[in-house]
Amino acid sequence: MRVLILGSGAREHALAWSFSKSKRIAGLFCTPGNAGTGELCVNFPGVSVNDFDGIYRICRENRINLVFAGPEAPLSAGIADFLIRRNIPVIGPCKNGALLESSKSFSKNFMEKYSIPTANAEHFTEYESFKKYINGRNGKIVIKKSGLAAGKGVLETEIKEEALIFGRKILESDSLIAEEYLEGFEVSVFALSDGKSYKVLLPCSDFKKAFDNDKGPNTGGMGSISPVPWVNTELNDRIMSGIVEPTFSALKNEGIDYRGILYFGLMITDEGPKVLEYNVRFGDPETQALIPLLKTDIGDIAEAIIQQNLSSLSIEFSGESAVGVVIASKGYPDEYRKGIPVTSLPKGNNKDLLIFHSSTYRDDSGRVMTGGGRCFTLVGLGKDTITAAAKAYHEADKVNFEGAWYRSDIGKKFFLT
Repeated sequence: MRVLILGSGAREHALAWSFSKSKRIAGLFCTPGNAGTGELCVNFPGVSVNDFDGIYRICRENRINLVFAGPEAPLSAGIADFLIRRNIPVIGPCKNGALLESSKSFSKNFMEKYSIPTANAEHFTEYESFKKYINGRNGKIVIKKSGLAAGKGVLETEIKEEALIFGRKILESDSLIAEEYLEGFEVSVFALSDGKSYKVLLPCSDFKKAFDNDKGPNTGGMGSISPVPWVNTELNDRIMSGIVEPTFSALKNEGIDYRGILYFGLMITDEGPKVLEYNVRFGDPETQALIPLLKTDIGDIAEAIIQQNLSSLSIEFSGESAVGVVIASKGYPDEYRKGIPVTSLPKGNNKDLLIFHSSTYRDDSGRVMTGGGRCFTLVGLGKDTITAAAKAYHEADKVNFEGAWYRSDIGKKFFLT
C-alpha cells in the first residue's frame, strides 16, 4: 500500500505515525506535511491540499494507491470525486457527503428532517431579519457560520450587540444559524464507514475554549482525551441508537455513498445526547489522543473501507487512556506570529509520550520553525486519564519557543468529579 496523506497538522502527523507502523505500507507520503511528518514520510511542501492537479501528479509519479484526506477543505471542494474519477481510492466522502460539514444549514436541515436530536435553530441569510430575531429574545445564544470556518466560526453570547456584530460580519459573505445554547458536557464520536456498514471508535472529548476552566474564545481545540470516563454503557447505547444509527440510515435514504470518517460532535444534556455538528473527517486534536490507542493495523482499516468489507474487521484498542495537550503560539486564536524557532522539544515517541507537530517546518539550517497557531500536541499515555495527563504535563514545559503556552487543565474535569 502506497499512501498519500493530505494535510499539515498534528492530526496528519498522528495518522502518518500510525501508517508508518503498518505492515501494509510500501510507501508513505504527505502533502504539504510538516517537520514531524518529514521524519516519517516524503513531504511535498509545495503542493497544498487544494491543488487537485498537484495532488494527482504526486499520485501518478509515486504510484499512490490510497489517499487519506486529513482536513475538511479539500473534501468540501470535491477531492474525493476528483481522484475517484481517476481510479485513485480516497478515505473521505465525496462532495455530497461533505455537505454535512461544509454547510451547517444543510446539516441542520438533515437532522431536523430525520428527527436526530439537536438544538433548536433558526436560519438567516440577511441581516435585518437576524437583527429582529436577536433583539426579540433574551439569554445566551449560539451563532454559527454556515460554511467552513476552521473551528472558529462560532460565538456563544448573551450580549445582543456582540451577537449582531458577529452575525453582520458572517452575513456579508455567508448564511448563519442561530441556535439555542445547550448545557452539559461535550463528547466527540468518530465512526468509520465503507458505504455499507460502519464501526464506531472510542469516545473522545475536545477542549475548544482557549483558557482554563473552559473560558475564552473558541479555538480549533486546545487538547483532548480518549476515552471519556463519563461515557458509560448506558450513555453509549443512547448515542448509538438515538444518533449514530439514525444518521447512517438517513445517509442511505438520501442516496449518499459515504466512505470515510464521520464525526459526531455531541452535547450530553439532561435530556440526553444532542448533535452540535457533524464533521466529515477526523478531528484535531482528538485524533492525536485516539490514534495512539488503536491496536488494529490502520492499513487494514483503510483497505476494509475501500473494499467495503468493514463489517468483517475487528477493531481493537490498547485499553489505555490518552491525554493530548496543545502547545500554541502567543496570541492564538487571534493574531499570532509564525516562523518562530523551536529551541527544544522533549524526547517523545515512546510508550508514555508522543509528540505531534502542527504546521512546523525546517528552515535552511535545519531548525524546526513554527508555522501556525497550534504548533504541537503532547500526548501522554497511561492506565487512566489522570495518569495520562500527568505524563503529558510533566513534559509540556520542555517545548520551548518564544510565546509558547498551553491550557493547564486538559482532562481535569473528568477526574476531579
